[in-house]
Amino acid sequence: MSESVTNGQVWDPFGTLRRVLWIGGGQWAGKSTVARMLAGRYGLTAYHYDYHDPRGHNDRRIARRVRLGHSTDDPDGETTWVNTTPQDMAAETLAGFPVRFEWALDDLRALFSGRPVIAEGWGLRPELVAPIVDSPRQMVVMVPTEAFRDRQSRELARAGSVGHDLSDPARAQRNRLERDRLVAEDAVRSAQRLGIRVIEVDGSRDADAIAAIVADHFALPASEARTL
Repeated sequence: MSESVTNGQVWDPFGTLRRVLWIGGGQWAGKSTVARMLAGRYGLTAYHYDYHDPRGHNDRRIARRVRLGHSTDDPDGETTWVNTTPQDMAAETLAGFPVRFEWALDDLRALFSGRPVIAEGWGLRPELVAPIVDSPRQMVVMVPTEAFRDRQSRELARAGSVGHDLSDPARAQRNRLERDRLVAEDAVRSAQRLGIRVIEVDGSRDADAIAAIVADHFALPASEARTL
């Protein structure tokens, strides 16, 4: 259970968390694109986990390492991406999500909006979100098919490499994509267990079509949609 949930109550000083709409799931499924489209069309406030996590949360990450007596240095690229296995990478990622989710909740608590907030990111896990929402309809999980993930890795610059000078960049990329697949599969299992909707993205529908499906799931009123 999230550390911010005590006796079934979530610390939510501005009432923001109660109104959050959550998009979790796997990397390269188009979560950020859909969230931006819905924010623009319905006047929502968008929160992008993948932007805040490596930037705004880095000081917290370092402070936590100090408290735990760990080195404050990031592991070198060879250790992180090459001299490892996708299974170990996925396990480490999943183990770190609960702490990182608390940091995301703190970001969200600081927001106040007259409209709901739409939060997206792979670290917004079904098992972490479920205890703090009133209904599973406040969340959707988007995951790419294997073929679509491979397509994204070829076509998106940020998905095409791990961004390090490595001895074996091809192996690093294979490890990364397999890790992403394992983490996405875990999100699907968790969502199915909790009754949270899963949307599989295979590329047969464009971003507009996926955004419409998500808007319908969240019951966003068509009368309030803006033409952009």
